[in-house]
Amino acid sequence: MQTFLIATDLDNTLLNSEHDLDPLTIDTFRMLERQGHHLAIASGRHFHDIAEIRRMLGVSAHIISTNGAHLYAPDDQVIFERHLPAGIVNALTSLEVPKDVRINLYTSHTWLIDADAPSLLEFHASTGFRYEVTDLQAYDGADVGKVLFIGAPATLAKIEHEVRARFAEHVHVTYSLPDSLEVMARGVDKGRALQALSERLGIEADRCIAFGDNLNDVEMLHFAGQAFIMANAHPDMPRQLPEAIQIGTNTEAGVARQLRDMFAL
Repeated sequence: MQTFLIATDLDNTLLNSEHDLDPLTIDTFRMLERQGHHLAIASGRHFHDIAEIRRMLGVSAHIISTNGAHLYAPDDQVIFERHLPAGIVNALTSLEVPKDVRINLYTSHTWLIDADAPSLLEFHASTGFRYEVTDLQAYDGADVGKVLFIGAPATLAKIEHEVRARFAEHVHVTYSLPDSLEVMARGVDKGRALQALSERLGIEADRCIAFGDNLNDVEMLHFAGQAFIMANAHPDMPRQLPEAIQIGTNTEAGVARQLRDMFAL
């Protein structure tokens, strides 16, 4: 039997509407690991957040965290990581933004935020991952994988325009949700991380299977030989990925059901 590399996003893809794992999903991924397939979780989330979901899955998956800024082996060893230049981080945290926009930093070890935002913790209820409220303008900008702006989509569009105008040569900009504008170092995305992992494992792109739902998944789905987008995906995904196959929703355990069909589980 051929060995595959199976990579999946989390929010609105593998996780259900409660941002948790369905029993069918857990059972499916454990069966795939027993068959010898390589598994990877690729998310905009922080490594520590993803690692807890991996623990709940009960598998030895690689982790692509912070939209590809970090790649970890199943034993949590860092395979590679790429941070934003500190000067860019400092410039981004100094942007004048409305008071209702939250600025976040993902370092290798922590999630820093400029003000308390309890509603954000709903996404992380199953893992217990939490932010630290910090004076970001006093932070030295070191060890940052991404700067995340959370706010109303219309407001983020203006921030995105300014970020692209000022820092286009140094950053990669994407969205993980309509209210989440994500800024990483130029050349950082899930697709490049998945390519690096596939080369490390000696698995060609045509034996890479990937699942996603939003704009920060586009590069990963482009790389994978077999790409699947959720029925609940961002409306622009089918246009950007015309070869990708649409499957069920995350609330229907769409990823697990597709994999069970593919591998006759």
